[in-house]
Amino acid sequence: MVYNFNLGIGWASSGVEYAQAYRGNILRRAGIDAKFIFTDMFPRENIQHMTENIGFQDSEIIWLYTFFTDTRIAPVTYTLGQLQNTFGNQNFTFEREGKKAKYSFPGSGIYYTVYMVDDKSDRVHRVEMVSGGRLIRKDYFTYCRIYSEYYAPLDGEAHLYQRRFLNEDGTVAYEEITDDDTVMYQFPDRLIGSKEELVGRLVSSLNLTAEDTVIIDRTTGIGQAVMQNAGPARLGITIHADHFSESSTDEQNILWNNYYEYSFAQYKHISFYLTATDDQNRLLREQFKTYMGAEPDVVTIPVGSLDELKVPENGRKFHSLITASRLASEKHVDWIIEAVTAAREQIPDLTLDIYGKGGEEKALEELIGKLGCGGFVCLKGQKDLEEVYKRYEAYISGSTSEGFGLTLMEAVGSGLPIIGFDVRYGNQNFIDDGQNGYKIPVHDRMEKKERVEELARRIIRLFTESDLEAFHQHSYEKAKGYLTEEVEKRWIKLLSPAI
Repeated sequence: MVYNFNLGIGWASSGVEYAQAYRGNILRRAGIDAKFIFTDMFPRENIQHMTENIGFQDSEIIWLYTFFTDTRIAPVTYTLGQLQNTFGNQNFTFEREGKKAKYSFPGSGIYYTVYMVDDKSDRVHRVEMVSGGRLIRKDYFTYCRIYSEYYAPLDGEAHLYQRRFLNEDGTVAYEEITDDDTVMYQFPDRLIGSKEELVGRLVSSLNLTAEDTVIIDRTTGIGQAVMQNAGPARLGITIHADHFSESSTDEQNILWNNYYEYSFAQYKHISFYLTATDDQNRLLREQFKTYMGAEPDVVTIPVGSLDELKVPENGRKFHSLITASRLASEKHVDWIIEAVTAAREQIPDLTLDIYGKGGEEKALEELIGKLGCGGFVCLKGQKDLEEVYKRYEAYISGSTSEGFGLTLMEAVGSGLPIIGFDVRYGNQNFIDDGQNGYKIPVHDRMEKKERVEELARRIIRLFTESDLEAFHQHSYEKAKGYLTEEVEKRWIKLLSPAI
């Protein structure tokens, strides 16, 4: 069994979660059993809805907080009717607007606010109970009530002090007692003094053997607990981002990325480190040898794969650009919008479609309005892009750091040339300058204005000087190394000692 550890997941997931989803698909194809373990709380969503959304199967998911109960990972099926059956003979009034409903109990000072999965069904995700104007409890549901939160007033606000995690029959499996960042867990047979210790108990409960492999995708807050309780299992650390700070590294000292510092220090206990590109693999090996006098096993396996190359049936939209990412500040989608607006002065029919969701969406909408580019720059939201890339002529990225870049891989899989900055590791891996796109030299002192200007210049050059057909073919050639059958072979080779 391969156990993959992560923290959270969301509707606008990062590349780490998508990398895990790709891995899950490949391991499934290879007949290798795998579990994906998430350790964050998800108070606003049901974890199953989010994991299913990017391709996980329910049977593959372990959630830290229900692991110690007999409830299953499942979609929400609990209904308003089932909730009403718990009211007994109480009189109540009911009103609903969209995803939100309210039950009031006249004369009691109590009302329930109900949050549904969507605005059409009657499936209940959570219920907030208010008494005397104060929040006292929240119940969370899938096919049954899975846990409840209890609140008391403190400094004029509702203060969470306890959670009870439940079995299918409604009995309490264990309790979490919480005071801000301090938590402890009361089980029938023991008291656990921290979340890290709870993670450790989960790992020890798996009864791992030498035939198992543990892969940690995010170590923050859980890495030490997982490593200390993994027993004889093979232990792997996935490197999803740049692993060191170049500006704080010299010939004598290196500053590791704090996400990886502990796991690097424990290299004697790590079976393998996993990088997504050969360039990062080589650099990490060199740095281990130079700064730590160590030669651990470092393996390159792309974090994603392509089931097939995508070729347009009806041609590509002329002078069209696509970008896809979380709408986060570090992706610099605003630079792309400004660059496309500038380049359109020379390419009058140039268009840009932006796919993804995230915290910067409102700011990008405002920028589009300010620049008056809404007629040719469009926010398209979160969509399955498998059959979408091939409609466009080129891909553009504003990111200044990509550990791999799943969207870059998907873009070359549809034959797209790419414009991006000459930064580790994704752009350098997928862009051969002048052959399937352009890498823009960049340095720390480079101002935003210059970055935007350079992006605009490369857009103009791509559409006015380049042999786009040759660029398309070069991208297809690069993409062949990422076909699923090739990546599957690498996983089988890595895991063969343990399967």
